[in-house]
Amino acid sequence: MSTRTRAVATAVILVALGYYLYSRPPFAVAQRGELLVRTNEIDGSVAAYSAGTVLALPGIHQTRRFDIRDQVFRPTASASATGPAAFQSNEGLSIGVELTVRWAIDRGRLARMSREYPDDINADLVRPAVEGVTYPLFARYTVRDIFSQQRLQIQKEIEAELRPKFAAIGLVLRGVEMGKVDLPPDFRAGMEKLLAEELETEKIRYTLQLKEGAVKQSQLEAQAEKVKREEAAEAAAQEQVIAARAQEETMKHILPFKQKQIEQRQLEAEAEKVARIRSAEGAAEARRIEAKGEADSRQKLADAEAYRLELVGKANAGQMEREGGLITRYPLLIQKTLADKLSDKIQVIIAPTPAAGQIIGSNLIGGEKLAQSSAQTTEGER
Repeated sequence: MSTRTRAVATAVILVALGYYLYSRPPFAVAQRGELLVRTNEIDGSVAAYSAGTVLALPGIHQTRRFDIRDQVFRPTASASATGPAAFQSNEGLSIGVELTVRWAIDRGRLARMSREYPDDINADLVRPAVEGVTYPLFARYTVRDIFSQQRLQIQKEIEAELRPKFAAIGLVLRGVEMGKVDLPPDFRAGMEKLLAEELETEKIRYTLQLKEGAVKQSQLEAQAEKVKREEAAEAAAQEQVIAARAQEETMKHILPFKQKQIEQRQLEAEAEKVARIRSAEGAAEARRIEAKGEADSRQKLADAEAYRLELVGKANAGQMEREGGLITRYPLLIQKTLADKLSDKIQVIIAPTPAAGQIIGSNLIGGEKLAQSSAQTTEGER
């Protein structure tokens, strides 16, 4: 084989390989809300991926995608009383019930049960499980129970019986809801009329119960008011009795206290009287002592004054006697004394020379008249 032939063969192989990889890429992508399960055909291992790109080699790996979000199953064939798969009641009547079953795939068991899941889970797993529970369950109840009285109870029983069946096939039951109940036209009209009559009966009975309740309430209120008044009267009487007893007990304590107050006031008055008498006697004694002291003081002052006057008289008499002796011995002392007395009023005195036996200034102060009066006096004595 030539080189050219090899190159052409290699190119063809590469192109074929590229086309194969393009048509069947060796990877898979897990989208949002999906769970990608990859099964190894060689060793049988299974792995689940919730996001990202996963290697999937053709011929070795097999991948399946499962929606992990909540899904809804609604059996439309049994929603109408005239439908092909209507339910049967206890009376054998055909009824239609709108059911809504919410379910989801169990993520924890998806990897090991992925091979058992069919392509259409709603049709191949959910529908048989729902029909296997609902048909026998509705057959146990009457149309009246299904239509009005036991709807919530039937819904709870469907959930209770359907949950373990879903768990056995790797599904999780989220909830079951019962919607509209479809009845045959004739039976529906009769049922509505019967329900209307029952409703009216219930209304009348409820009205009677309300009135009876109102009467009982009035009686109870009157009785309660009577009991309340009796209890109030008893409480008021008890309060008065307690108040009287308390006042009596109080007076037992107050009377001795008042008596002690009166005695205390009498003792205080007597003590005050004695205190006033003693205070008056003390004041009188103090006044007598003060008067006696004042008299003694005045006597002493008078004796001291008399003694002083006596001493002063004696001193003045001795002083005069000494001065008379001095004047007799020194006649000019009178003139000196006069000059000393007048020295602070007269600075210069000009006077004629006095006559024999006269003082200086005798001419100024009427010495001649004094001499004449002295001479006349002397002659008269003679």
